[in-house]
Amino acid sequence: MSRTPIRAAFGAAVALALLAVAAPAGAATGSTLRPQLEAITAAGMPGVFAQAADGRHRLSAAAGVADVTTGAPTRPGMRHRVGSITKTFTATVLLQLAGEGRLRLDAPLGRYLPAYAVDGVTVRMLLNHTSGIADYDHVIFATDASLEENRHRTFTPAELAAIGLGQPPTNAPGATWNYSNTNYVLAGMILEKITGRTVAHEINRRIIRPLGLRETYLPGTGERIHGPHAAAYIPWYDGVLADFADYNMSWAWAAGEIVSTTGDLNTFYRALLTGRLLRPAQLAQMQTTVPWVPGAPEYGGYGLGLYSNALPCGLVWGHDGLVLGHATISWHSPDGRRQVTVAQNMTHYVAPGQPDPIADATFAMLTAQLCGEQPATTRAAVRPHLADTAFRR
Repeated sequence: MSRTPIRAAFGAAVALALLAVAAPAGAATGSTLRPQLEAITAAGMPGVFAQAADGRHRLSAAAGVADVTTGAPTRPGMRHRVGSITKTFTATVLLQLAGEGRLRLDAPLGRYLPAYAVDGVTVRMLLNHTSGIADYDHVIFATDASLEENRHRTFTPAELAAIGLGQPPTNAPGATWNYSNTNYVLAGMILEKITGRTVAHEINRRIIRPLGLRETYLPGTGERIHGPHAAAYIPWYDGVLADFADYNMSWAWAAGEIVSTTGDLNTFYRALLTGRLLRPAQLAQMQTTVPWVPGAPEYGGYGLGLYSNALPCGLVWGHDGLVLGHATISWHSPDGRRQVTVAQNMTHYVAPGQPDPIADATFAMLTAQLCGEQPATTRAAVRPHLADTAFRR
C-alpha cells in the first residue's frame, strides 16, 4: 500500500468529481447496506460501519475489522472521532446565540475578539470559510515525525489561532471559499467570549443533552476514546498501519474534536434539519450557501457549518470529517427523513489524483442509500464536496 505524504494529505480543497445523472428513486435502506459496506472493505478499507435511515426505519451494519492485529470485527455502534462534523455543532450553537440576540453574524470579528481582528472579516465569513484566514494544520503537521510529536501535546485555541493568522491570507475577505480550521477555532473563541462558558459546556447543554446523544462527547485533552471503538490507521513505512486512535485532540478543538456514533449523528442532523435546534430564520442562514461552482447553486455549496451536495435525487445536506485515521461522512435529505452516516478507520492512504476504489465504493453506497439504485447513464454532472478531499487528500 502506497503512503501519502502527510504534508500533502492535510491540504483542504474542493474536488470536482463526475456523477451520473439519473431519475430520482426511493432510498435503498435495508438488506443492501451490508453488501455495500463489504464492497468498501473489499476495495481496501480495514473497517467500516454505517447507519442508514428512511423515516423511522433505521438499519446499522458493519464490515471488516476494527483491529488488524487481533482481527476484532468492526461493530455498528462503535464510537468514532468525527472530525470536522464538529463544525456543524459549533455553528449551531453560534446560530442559537444569534437567535437570542447575543451575536450578529455580520459583525466584524474584532467586535468579539479585538486581539484577533482582521479588517473586513465578519463572523459569517468564519462560519462559511470565506474569511481568507489560512489554516494551521499544515504547520503543526508539517512532517511525518510531527504526528508522533503532537500525540500528547496540548494546543491552546489562542496558539492555533495565532498560527493560522500568521500565515499569508488565502483570499480577500468574502471573495471566495477556502476551507480553514482556523475559522472555527476563532468561532469557538467567540462562543466562549459571549457565553462565559467552554465550547464543550455549551454544546453539551444546548445539543447533546437535549437530544439524548449518549454516545457523543468532547474529549478535551483526554487521549483515549471511551467505549468500544476501532483503531485509527494511517499507512506508515514498510506497509505497517500505524494506529492513531489515542491522541490529544486539542489541535482540532471546536473545529474537529467530537467523538460520536453513526446513530447519534443521524439523530443530530435530523433534529437540525427539522427545526428542533434552530429557529427558521437561523436555519435559513445556516443553509445559505457559497456555491461549489460559481454561478451554479444547483450543485450545492457550503453554508454555516453545513453543506449541500448534488446527488441524482437532488441536494442532500450534512458534513464530513477527517482526523488522523478516522473518517466520517454524514449526509441527509432536506427533510431529514432519508439519512446515511458512514465511518471508516483508515485515512491518508492514497496520493492526491490517484485512483481510489475505496472512495468510489463509498460514494456508491452513499448515493444508493439516499437515492436508490441508479441505472448506468452518461456521467455529465459535477459533484463538488469536502468528502472527496477527506478520502483523496
